[in-house]
Amino acid sequence: MNTELMEALTILEKEKNISRDVMMDAIENSLLSACKNHFGTAENIKVIMDRETCDYAVYAEKEVVGEVMDPALEISLEDAEKIDSSLHIGDVAQVPVHSKEFGRIATQNAKNLILQKIREEERKVVFDQYFEKEKDIVTGIVQRYVGKNISINLGRADAMLTENEQVKGEVFKPTERIKLYVVEVKNTPKGPKILVSRTHPELVKRLFEAEVAEVKDGTVEIKSIAREAGSRTKMAVWSNDPNVDPVGACVGMNGARVNAVVNELRGEKIDIINWDENPALLIENALSPAKVISVMADPEEKIASVIVPDYQLSLAIGKEGQNARLAARLTGYKIDIKSETQAIESGDLPENYMEQMGMMGEEGYTGDFEDEYDEEEAYGKDYDGSYEDEFYGEDDTTDEYDPEDEAEIEFIETDEEK
Repeated sequence: MNTELMEALTILEKEKNISRDVMMDAIENSLLSACKNHFGTAENIKVIMDRETCDYAVYAEKEVVGEVMDPALEISLEDAEKIDSSLHIGDVAQVPVHSKEFGRIATQNAKNLILQKIREEERKVVFDQYFEKEKDIVTGIVQRYVGKNISINLGRADAMLTENEQVKGEVFKPTERIKLYVVEVKNTPKGPKILVSRTHPELVKRLFEAEVAEVKDGTVEIKSIAREAGSRTKMAVWSNDPNVDPVGACVGMNGARVNAVVNELRGEKIDIINWDENPALLIENALSPAKVISVMADPEEKIASVIVPDYQLSLAIGKEGQNARLAARLTGYKIDIKSETQAIESGDLPENYMEQMGMMGEEGYTGDFEDEYDEEEAYGKDYDGSYEDEFYGEDDTTDEYDPEDEAEIEFIETDEEK
């Protein structure tokens, strides 16, 4: 038993996860290469290796002849009989080759061949390890900034977080641990090239899979995600179990689950809505927290027209159009949002719409919104009937109208409409 070789192969297998069989094949090839360098040919060389004991033997098959013309391929009868007395002219003798007799160059080539195979197998093992994690999240340690890119250590390999895949405003310190989404793993001669991201929408999905057991086991399904990295994410969820609330499962007790994801994303806001097969209901949910009066969706053209209350228009559109933009990405529809007033003026709502909604009577406006306008919701739970705003002063709703205030009131109302 070749104990030294066996121990060396065992260490390689444990530390570098390189198969023993692969290394034995490499040793066989290195011996053949050494024989070729030593004898000039390896066509008649046979390497026999016991995979259990790691014992090996090298033989040169030579033809027994009366007169030797080519020592590499032929052997005299006299020499053959020293190996096996039963050999005769015309037989093939197996002549033992002692690797210790190889020259320095042949030995060095054999050594280089084994080292090269070890490096190749190590790169292959690392590539396979991270290729399995493609489209998944990994935890990395920040090493250093390389220009505007960040070098991340993933364990057995390094990855580069490029500027395009970084969230604007995020700053990391060396040795800080962060979660990353593996976008792609490429095999190169220098080892695996791993592309990671902090901006990919799938990062949010994988984080929820890690935090929410119902998402991981498939009870709750994440149907669609729209994300503006570092600012806001909208996510549509669906439950395959009628007894499980998909939104509640993702939010968790006191928001524990969603807060864990928000913390990992450094405070990025996350809106979770219910998915619906009906595109109109889906779009209504997607525009949350804004309330919607009506949605007219064209599934073929992927266009939707949405009408919202006047006071909800800015909320539906969102800051710099973000809410509407994310809703459009989430649903896949091009969404046109109008207020009630704009819809009536453009003819999208009938002229008697206000009367149909119970907000107009035969004698004109009655002041009764029939719960369409909730004062408590608009002004807060502590609303006591007074406006207490900046241009009426404190609780002077009973004051008589002053014509001098007209210009200021009109200006402020116009500005609010904008």
